[in-house]
Amino acid sequence: MTPRIERMPMTSSLPLLPPTLGLMAASPQAGASSGYQLPPAALQAIVDAPRAPALSLSPRRNLGLLVETPPLPGIVEVAQPELKLAGLRLNPRTGAGSRFSFGANLMLLDVDSGKETQIRGLPRALRVADLSWSPDQRYVAFSHVAYLGEQGSVELWLVDVAARSARKALGQTLSCALGRGFSWLPDSSGMLVQIRPAGLSKPPAASAAPTGPNLQDSQPGGSLRQLRTYQDLLKNEDDARLFEHYVTVQLAQLDLHGRTRPIGRPELYSRVAVAPGGQYLLTETITRPYSYLVPVSNFGRRIEVRSMEARVLQTVAELPLLEGLPPGNDAVPAGVRQIGWRADAPATLVWAEAQDGGDPAVETEVRDIVYARAVPFDQAPVVLAKLAARYSGIAWGRGDLALLVERWHKTRAVRQWRIAPDKPERAAQLVYSGSYEDRYSSPGSPVMRVDSTGYPRLLIGPGDSILLDGAGATPEGERPFIDRLYIDSGRKERLFQSAAPYYENVMAVLSEDGSRLLTTRETPTERPNYFVRELSQPAASQLRALTNFPHPTPQLKEVRKEQIRYQRADGVELTATLLLPPGYEVHSDGPLPLLMWAYPQEFKSASAASQTTGSPYQFNAVSYWGPAAFLAMGYAVLDNPSFPIVGQGEVEPNDSYLPQLIASAEAAVDEVLRRGVAERHRIAIGGHSYGAFMVANLLAHTRLFRAGVARSGAYNRTLTPFGFQFEERQFWQAQQVYQAMSPFNHADKIRDALLLIHGEQDGNSGTFPLQSERMFQAIKGLGGTARLVMLPNEAHAYRARESILHMLYETHRWLDQHVKNAQP
Repeated sequence: MTPRIERMPMTSSLPLLPPTLGLMAASPQAGASSGYQLPPAALQAIVDAPRAPALSLSPRRNLGLLVETPPLPGIVEVAQPELKLAGLRLNPRTGAGSRFSFGANLMLLDVDSGKETQIRGLPRALRVADLSWSPDQRYVAFSHVAYLGEQGSVELWLVDVAARSARKALGQTLSCALGRGFSWLPDSSGMLVQIRPAGLSKPPAASAAPTGPNLQDSQPGGSLRQLRTYQDLLKNEDDARLFEHYVTVQLAQLDLHGRTRPIGRPELYSRVAVAPGGQYLLTETITRPYSYLVPVSNFGRRIEVRSMEARVLQTVAELPLLEGLPPGNDAVPAGVRQIGWRADAPATLVWAEAQDGGDPAVETEVRDIVYARAVPFDQAPVVLAKLAARYSGIAWGRGDLALLVERWHKTRAVRQWRIAPDKPERAAQLVYSGSYEDRYSSPGSPVMRVDSTGYPRLLIGPGDSILLDGAGATPEGERPFIDRLYIDSGRKERLFQSAAPYYENVMAVLSEDGSRLLTTRETPTERPNYFVRELSQPAASQLRALTNFPHPTPQLKEVRKEQIRYQRADGVELTATLLLPPGYEVHSDGPLPLLMWAYPQEFKSASAASQTTGSPYQFNAVSYWGPAAFLAMGYAVLDNPSFPIVGQGEVEPNDSYLPQLIASAEAAVDEVLRRGVAERHRIAIGGHSYGAFMVANLLAHTRLFRAGVARSGAYNRTLTPFGFQFEERQFWQAQQVYQAMSPFNHADKIRDALLLIHGEQDGNSGTFPLQSERMFQAIKGLGGTARLVMLPNEAHAYRARESILHMLYETHRWLDQHVKNAQP
């Protein structure tokens, strides 16, 4: 029951590579390249299919802003210079975080009439990075990334909602290295902006020659720490000075007429939040020393409450550099954490502090204490809650009603409590207790609404009731719902639930009583569109369409989909989505080549692992990113088959990773063979990231698949010795597990063809490009069949149109060569 904010109405964020060959027969020479390649036209059409706009709902929920989604960026844009500093990736042209997805147009949508109106006065070559409604709904602020030759900037623009027109709001450039650079004041009179300091010189130049070695020390007697593997870190003092150059910002208050008032002096702010009452700032400032081991999120911070003139009123905490946590997924930093303003009070801070030093191995009845303290801090902090698990957040409502959530990953336990923040002496009331991996029993998330200051609050109804928005997982598939919960009695009333043959998901509650909803509605052949549902009307007249987005790939409209259930050898029930090409009939057409695409997940109970996922009534979306694109090439697709890794009680899931992985694969293969849609010698397995790790393991330990497609994976777990995914043991504590799970160690057993694709600039923790390079080298040296495709300028997920097209070219070529035309 994690609190949910309805659709975030206030704010929205919007190459051939060489085929490589040396000793391997049938591969081109290493280094050969003829540029980016194109897949068949049917796959190109999927890449270039129109994409629906995003919708940002206004605070009063009677207007929406439609943000046009442009085509994929080209490699020229993706290949712009990029700085990698302290875990950040920055575009030196703009000083902002690197990004390549922007809004290309803005239109206002009237929710009552459905009328769309073009916003006038928008900048040319619009690139909307972020947008935010003013709390009073009179304006929408948005940032626009502007390029002029080799120079660039992030501009702040303002849409006058009544006039339906836009104008530039700020003459200076926003500073967006660590955030979006602007936020509304609670009274809507203006914004708090972060701008480049006046007189900021050019970026500091690197030293002409080193002045000495770069040193790091580890002292004896330190406690056991988890040091995860990170990329893009600082490497020397030159990097540190460059980092400070880009993250130093000048705070300023901007009014609606474009006048700015500087607030204090430039500092290294990592976070600034205005109190709901508008009189105070909560600031977090980065402090030295820095680290070469962890990103900026782990650097030391000074947390302060300041006046709107930046005068320090209270230093709340000085947090040290954090190089690692105690072992375990329930480990947290010692001291103040998760600090923020209470949404329903003018200026009250709320935070948590671990009572076990942040170490889950320490035995104690109280793990976390949640504190509150009001400005002007003339009273001691009050205790809001003492928790047996980890604090996970609060949904604020009123002084007598807020919902607090605690979680414990080790057992997957979650509890939700009603507290009275104005009366902390009142005993907390348990609202829900269960397992967060038990989707069938999930009560849903509390519906939130932004108040007049722009802060999210619980939507509280009669009798201290709240609304719950849930996915509605059932054995037959998901059926989203809205419930009214009377907290005191526990009684529930179902206001709405999606019904076959549609999948209808609630995006926002439009009315105070929950009788008017904004939903998206879809079927397997109709893409999601927005509707207004009036629950107070007769069933036949409740729905009114707001949008009519056309089918993006009409040539694949008649794709057949079936949500299938089958059983693993150990009795665990599995789910998958079987997709078949348009016009295909199994009895007359016979078996097809089949592509299976999966991603393993860990569970603590077999019952949770057996639960159905997805819905048979969701739109048959055919994306270039997943396997469904190959329906256009005559393949059957088994999408998202369950690959649960279960560890019940004290048993860790990964202790039996390989047997469970293989059993899930065998069950999936047996099922598609039983149905007659595939034949054993023409099945491929694919996956991305942890799914790629799965692919390599299945090829190393089975002969179930004729070929594999592994994108952006990690294959040698000794290179991530402090854990991966949810594995919380270090390599030195579970060497056999790490060794057994590493397909690199079993490369000599891989006898089927493996296609490895990786972005050369993958910054994801653990999936270094070196992982694919070394895996390929091992297979090649051992005489196996493999191909390595390294995509220039690409990260963990690929972004440039040329890269996506080439990815499909390589995948199509590989599948046709090794699967489609394979012989028994």
